[in-house]
Amino acid sequence: TGGHTTEILRLLSCLSESYSPRHYVFADSDEMSEAKIRSFEQKRAETFSSSQFTLDRIPRSREVRQSWTSSVVTTLYSILYSLPLTYKLKPDLILCNGPGTCVPVCISALLLGLLGIKRAIIVYVESICRVETLSLSGKILYYFSDYFIVQWPDLKEKYPKSVYLGRIV
Repeated sequence: TGGHTTEILRLLSCLSESYSPRHYVFADSDEMSEAKIRSFEQKRAETFSSSQFTLDRIPRSREVRQSWTSSVVTTLYSILYSLPLTYKLKPDLILCNGPGTCVPVCISALLLGLLGIKRAIIVYVESICRVETLSLSGKILYYFSDYFIVQWPDLKEKYPKSVYLGRIV
């Protein structure tokens, strides 16, 4: 909510119009992201007339300060909810940056790939605020993403699979 959306929109502002349509997936309890995305896309449409996007909501996999035990159940529910959406969208690329919502979407995409339906490239960008340790989403997706990007050199040292590009948002 808010910060992650702002970061991902900064990344998307650098992409060409060939990355279309864009499908935004965010938590059903997220009140801020939809307005930010719509504003971003409205400005983008001034430059790229063929700009296409969709908005989809899924159940939040984990609330702030939610217990670990109940998080397993809500994350499984979110994965089950994400599977039909991911099947419908069949993304070529998933670009995500840390909110818990990205984990069920990425796991759903991995399952579609394992089933031979559609393989998506997963690019995870750890949030700029993660200087010394990874977020929980980062700790999970470090093992499953095709590209894992960090924005601080200390994280690159701790996580050798990661790619350090400096500050990109």
